[in-house]
Amino acid sequence: MQTIRIILAAAFVFGASAAFAAVNTAAFAADDTVTPDNAANPDFSSVKSLVDSGKYADAMPQLMALDKASPNNPDILNLIGFSLRKTGHADEALDYYNRALSLQPNHLGANEYLGELYLEMKQPAKAEERLAVLQKACGDCEEYQELKEKIAQTAAN
Repeated sequence: MQTIRIILAAAFVFGASAAFAAVNTAAFAADDTVTPDNAANPDFSSVKSLVDSGKYADAMPQLMALDKASPNNPDILNLIGFSLRKTGHADEALDYYNRALSLQPNHLGANEYLGELYLEMKQPAKAEERLAVLQKACGDCEEYQELKEKIAQTAAN
């Protein structure tokens, strides 16, 4: 009888943790910077590789073509904003991040990068607002941690 109780308890714990992981993963995937549709799109994957390798100028024409083909895609808008920010076009980047967030307010990448842009624009209070959104959306996720560290670094300087 004791063995059956242990097996049932273990099954319950395993089932509960698996259910939690599935719910947590589903919530993260919905707000991650790359939705499954975009991850399966070879054009998106190709341009994301350019952005990830810092080739923002090379990526921009492809990003704009993707934006034209799939307007109002928060992942594409976020990458455009990121590329614009990294090439010194803060005002334009702000517009693209805000467009992405108007479509998907809890988009993790857009919230993190907008927070970083606010730090660059010397607006730490607005960066803190993005941090609060991230904490609510994903808890202690990577995007939250990265923005939190950048806010702390900025405050220390």
